[in-house]
Amino acid sequence: MTARAVTSLGFGLGLRPQHYPAILDGAPEVDWFEILSENYMVDGGRPLAKLMAVRARYPMVMHGVSLSIGSTDPIDRDYLARLKALAVRVEPAIISDHLCWTGIAGLNMHDLLPLPLTEEALKHVCARVDQVQSFMGRPIALENASTYVTFAEDAIPEWEFLAEMARRTGCRLLLDVNNVYVSAFNHDFRATDYIDAIPRDAVAYIHLAGHEHNKTYIIDTHDHPVVEDVWQLYAYAIRRLGPVATMIERDDKIPPLEELTAELAHAREVAKAALGQRPQVA
Repeated sequence: MTARAVTSLGFGLGLRPQHYPAILDGAPEVDWFEILSENYMVDGGRPLAKLMAVRARYPMVMHGVSLSIGSTDPIDRDYLARLKALAVRVEPAIISDHLCWTGIAGLNMHDLLPLPLTEEALKHVCARVDQVQSFMGRPIALENASTYVTFAEDAIPEWEFLAEMARRTGCRLLLDVNNVYVSAFNHDFRATDYIDAIPRDAVAYIHLAGHEHNKTYIIDTHDHPVVEDVWQLYAYAIRRLGPVATMIERDDKIPPLEELTAELAHAREVAKAALGQRPQVA
């Protein structure tokens, strides 16, 4: 089965094991599913069998958390080989991970750690993106992660860092609108300035998720519905970027599938309204 083109993916959800029965016994209004790559990088077993049963019905995107593209450790070729083998099975429309590092000296901290936003770091990341894309034989997409600290050495706004990385390497961008909102609040910049700087043609797809607001800071938790301010920022992004494939993430306090498909239906409505407000090009 060949995955649809990225531009026609539509609206998706993160695939979660507790939803397997509802997906396989019914026909939920979901255009595609995003899988967590590391959960299926095995040779066999029940999880992989369930995955392929869902894949027989729906296109998929592979999303990872362990590429550690910003680390100074050598690229993990064994990890890439297993990722590529999974891609051969799944035939994903997109393979994505995060612009971050997750550890050093062989230690995986299982967190998405921020990079210093400098020219040196940009060159380092671009060289590693080139290595990964060469090995995989295809472009990858990298996501903007939520951040809670900045570096004194930072010299490039994050949005410019992302745009230049995409320009130099030809990689795609996974634009997480909730993460833009979270980081904008935490670091006191305008979220719309971030969206305005993202190259239209570089965006592969969009993430939407919930967060935990603690009055003076926000934590990206993926355990709540999308809040109204993020919906408004999403509408702004669609007005600027056009009809970009979009999905909703929920990683904790996961509700029944029907609740998530209802939230996904709202995403469709927000996007449709936003596209109707786009200025017409003469």
